[in-house]
Amino acid sequence: MTEPLAPEALDGWVAEAAELLGIDPAVVPVGTVLDLARRVAHGVARPAAPVTTFLLGLAVGAGRPDDLAVLADRLGDAADARTPEA
Repeated sequence: MTEPLAPEALDGWVAEAAELLGIDPAVVPVGTVLDLARRVAHGVARPAAPVTTFLLGLAVGAGRPDDLAVLADRLGDAADARTPEA
């Protein structure tokens, strides 16, 4: 089992990854993304978490950046309403 990621390691990774992608790390909504991933992992299945956050990123990148929190809540609510698969 791997050790949990320390907050400073996450911050460092987000800064590094954002730089590689040419985006400002200050605009990365880490808390929103992690909360959505947690809700999906618990409500749907663990592998659905990264796929769902990717889908959220596609929606935001397709011209809906102002809707990020609304879309994340909508996805999280849908995940919460499901029974996780065994």
